[in-house]
Amino acid sequence: MPAPSAKNTPSVGTVRIAPIASIPQVIEDLGFEPGKLLAELNFDIRLFDDPETVIPYALRTRLLQQCAERTGCRHFGHLLARNTGPSSFGVAGFLMQQSADVVTALRSFVRYSHLHVSGAVVYLDETPESAFLGYTILEDTAGAFEQLADGAVTAAFNIMRALCGPEWRPSEVCFAHRKPDNIRPLKKYFDAPLSFNSGRNGVEFPASWLQVPLSGLDRDLQALLQNQINLLESRHSEDFVEQVRRVVHSAVLMHQATAAQIADLFSIHQRTLNRRLRACGTCFRELLDEARFEIARQLLENSSMSVTEISANLDYADTSAFARAFRRQSGTTPSQCRENSQLRNN
Repeated sequence: MPAPSAKNTPSVGTVRIAPIASIPQVIEDLGFEPGKLLAELNFDIRLFDDPETVIPYALRTRLLQQCAERTGCRHFGHLLARNTGPSSFGVAGFLMQQSADVVTALRSFVRYSHLHVSGAVVYLDETPESAFLGYTILEDTAGAFEQLADGAVTAAFNIMRALCGPEWRPSEVCFAHRKPDNIRPLKKYFDAPLSFNSGRNGVEFPASWLQVPLSGLDRDLQALLQNQINLLESRHSEDFVEQVRRVVHSAVLMHQATAAQIADLFSIHQRTLNRRLRACGTCFRELLDEARFEIARQLLENSSMSVTEISANLDYADTSAFARAFRRQSGTTPSQCRENSQLRNN
């Protein structure tokens, strides 16, 4: 069965940062200084601190491609994904592990993976003889298809190995892209037949593995996770404002937080962004002001940056404009905020 088609799919995807949170470590392992390289790419390394940070899928795409280019490592996406496992996918991954058997786990992951990423689709293709855990990308990959595909295939491999144990072996590891010049890292890691130009990305394995029971099922934990999933599901259809809010927060740190830039990251027109936000009872300026204030407050309370430096870091015209905006949000000045924080900590 062919992979689900991505044709004519609207591009508004986001993704949790957790599966790529080890980018700094991979960069360092390749002999580069992570902070410096990421700064050159206008990406703030602090974004990796919170695994629940949500970024546009398109931003993740560009970051992977740029890291691969800067490090000269064609297998950057694969190396990065070696560190992923079920827990990398948040509550959907944890619920997957609280299943009776492998097929229930995988079907659960497919059902709820959109809570982790909305720029791609995870799917499970089942036949009487074999099964295929695959990943199809809905976004414009902007030259990073190979990085994304290699990462997705590696993640699928790791998920199966985590569920089934080290004795699990795929029948075939499939890549939709062309065969790279050097496939040694892939051959060594997967230790299975590799198929390139296959039209799909994922791992194929005997269907008998689907019936393998999983140990450690905790019914109480399963119910708790399911309730959390249900809550997230109920919010998901109304979550556009929250998606924009988190993306704006990230974009401020990268100095890419104009309405036009945010709209572009969501692959929609600026007018559409403004219209959708108004329909939800807010506006872009309000979300931007909230994000800048929260970042400023954290810097004032937790860093030694001067008010002038913070003002410049958040792209205010000058310190006076920063102070006025901060007072509108908090009723106090930046200096008073810092003083109050110091008093609380003494």
